[in-house]
Amino acid sequence: MGDHGTPLPAIPYEAWEPAKITLHLYCQVVGKIVLRSSALRNHWWNVTLRPTARGVKTQPLSAGTTSFDIEFDFVEHHVAVRASTAREPALIRLRDGLSVADFYAAMRGALHGFAIDVPILAKPYGVPSLTTPFAEDREHRSYDAVMVRRWWDVIRWSSDVLERFAGEFAGKQGPVQLFWHSFDLALARYSGRRAGVAPPSDPVEREAYSHEVIAFGFWAGDPNVPAPTYYTYTAPEPATLTTFALRPDGAAWGPAGNGHLGTVPYERIRGASDSEAALLAFLHSGYAAGSAAAGWDVAALAHDGAPH
Repeated sequence: MGDHGTPLPAIPYEAWEPAKITLHLYCQVVGKIVLRSSALRNHWWNVTLRPTARGVKTQPLSAGTTSFDIEFDFVEHHVAVRASTAREPALIRLRDGLSVADFYAAMRGALHGFAIDVPILAKPYGVPSLTTPFAEDREHRSYDAVMVRRWWDVIRWSSDVLERFAGEFAGKQGPVQLFWHSFDLALARYSGRRAGVAPPSDPVEREAYSHEVIAFGFWAGDPNVPAPTYYTYTAPEPATLTTFALRPDGAAWGPAGNGHLGTVPYERIRGASDSEAALLAFLHSGYAAGSAAAGWDVAALAHDGAPH
């Protein structure tokens, strides 16, 4: 069950795949602007989108002497661009038929209205199947307000559970954040030690995985995994990671890239008699597996009284 005992919504991937891809690309447009308008933080935490009461938003951004931010509102279905130089925001209405090219042009126009010019590499990143430059993408133009709101309700609920889980940890920890390149909600815990392996050749991966990490998150599905799913992984992956069991029933380790991913279907969490307890069981078991296999000092990293 979700908020106040209400059922969590169904968000089958096939029911909104076109809209999900379009929304992902809208977020990539905004993410590229964030990348060029913020100072680097460890593990790219500066470029992510953060959950709000109504959607997701950027951190405060800078363009010369002007501060600005951008927020997706999935209650009213618009994007608000706000600047320190103006009293009113510029609004972009999210609607079916708004192509990525149209959204990109509207975003540039909103920024130019505040005398803000942010040059970006205006094409998708990190999704091999999506390569069309933003200004030319008129294929992706679906926006399903009902399904987007359902997805947002799941993101909001999952964020709340992840925040409660985060409160148990006293070590270095990322915020609960939406990564726009992969379109997943994530939380990461760190041991404090460097990764201790040869760094990845890709500079993005090198920054992301410079230190030992146990990550947790949710994504709405993609062509490879066409179902909404919660996940966990440990990097670098310890040799014994997959010998540790995951909870609740239905959670399992599976191969992913050069390592393994622990997953549990969203439908399993949604259908549980206590969805929050089921998701927390998954998060706790993923952390227990990664921390035991990697030899973390769990007691030193826990808040007093928090479960280890």
